[in-house]
Amino acid sequence: MSAECSSYLNADKVLVSGFSCPRAGGDARAVYCCGFQDVKYCCDDPHSFFPYEHSYMWWLSVGALVGLSIAAVVLFAFIITVCVLCYLFISTKPRSKLDTGLSLQMA
Repeated sequence: MSAECSSYLNADKVLVSGFSCPRAGGDARAVYCCGFQDVKYCCDDPHSFFPYEHSYMWWLSVGALVGLSIAAVVLFAFIITVCVLCYLFISTKPRSKLDTGLSLQMA
């Protein structure tokens, strides 16, 4: 079994000629053409070709990084709030029992 990777223009707009998978001297299990429209290689997963340019992955990474940053800030704010509330609860707690004003008498 083999696959043909057609020629393509890489990210630098240089024409890369087509090739067959598996490549000579490569892994014999890499019989599928994988990658993106501008980056192709041989691999062993038949579902690893994406009809997009490789650069779109950077936008996904930036979006994930922004989302994780926002989540980290929210978590940090939550932890700080809990710590402040615990400190206020402990520091404002009375140190001794309150005097009820009643004295106990022996009968």
